[in-house]
Amino acid sequence: MSAELAGYAVSEANSSGRRRAEESPGIRTEFQRDRDRIIHSTAFRRLEYKTQVFVNHEGDLFRTRLTHSIEVAQIARSIARALRVNEDLAEGVAYAHDLGHTPFGHAGQDALNACMKEHGGFEHNLQSLRIVEELEEHYAEFDGLNLMYETREGILKHCSPRNARELGELGRRFLENRQPSLEAQLNNYADEIAYNNHDIDDGLRSGLITLEQIESVELVATHLKVVREKHPGLGGRRLIHETVRRLINAQALDLIRTSEAAIREVGIETLEDVRAASRLIGFSAEMHAALQPLKVFLREQLYWHYRVLREMAKARKIIEDLFDAFMNDPRLLPPQYLARCADDKPRVIADYIAGMTDRYAMKEHRRLFAIPGA
Repeated sequence: MSAELAGYAVSEANSSGRRRAEESPGIRTEFQRDRDRIIHSTAFRRLEYKTQVFVNHEGDLFRTRLTHSIEVAQIARSIARALRVNEDLAEGVAYAHDLGHTPFGHAGQDALNACMKEHGGFEHNLQSLRIVEELEEHYAEFDGLNLMYETREGILKHCSPRNARELGELGRRFLENRQPSLEAQLNNYADEIAYNNHDIDDGLRSGLITLEQIESVELVATHLKVVREKHPGLGGRRLIHETVRRLINAQALDLIRTSEAAIREVGIETLEDVRAASRLIGFSAEMHAALQPLKVFLREQLYWHYRVLREMAKARKIIEDLFDAFMNDPRLLPPQYLARCADDKPRVIADYIAGMTDRYAMKEHRRLFAIPGA
């Protein structure tokens, strides 16, 4: 594949490699190996039962962190192909970007971050990196997955100066205001395209928002009108799907064309040019403006819907109770976590809670706090 890549793409030839040298993967590229390791990881499997918007027990048809990650990966791969950058790297970063998410989505992260306020905080982006560098236990010769530098770089989307200094070479770009690879940059937008548009689908499926409501968003109304004109009488799931897929396509095409123009205008030829330039991947000004009302709508009508907020309030309570219980008596932890508590008890507890699925967290809460026969 390297012969087809643009000069500014990441390849094995210009990669910074792995922290621990390994034999060549043979028939696979190094970045295919990374992707495969991520897919086979324990943390990736757990994403099947972690919340995207709706708590996992609410229904089988709603998206989870796993299905979201798969959708992001396919959007990222399509964009990478159009820009002639490394598809395998883009796909691997997409699969790994949510590995560190807590149960119960952003409510769970916010609750765990509050619990960890006096202990360095908690951020799912850094937790994803911690998982692939330390916590996964698969290989005889090293902890974590020993991923390529550029895969790890792509996972680390943002980072405070304090944390960047602790991360050494991987955190240096945040201190020097340098950019990650294009493969990493495009993943941020693939993530946004996926969750904005698929949250529309899940919101309509759940009945928390209606088609009439979302027609107030001009971007959605424009594509809905096209579908109705092309397919008179179409309704139900088909109407929604046709509209959502056109929304995704329009955003992806806009991103590709705008990014291609920026790469040409700046005169990007090498990976070093990418790192030294300003951000090159992005939407046009027109698409950026069109997306803002959609984001506001989803926040106010879906994410802040009283039924969603009620579930998130329960989720925060579960996370807070579990953290407090384990901090007060770490002997309640499973033995493998208790054994690590001497090093950094709060961080080990955060690792345990963050690794839980929604249903496991609820079950663990019942084990600790439910009164038998009550």
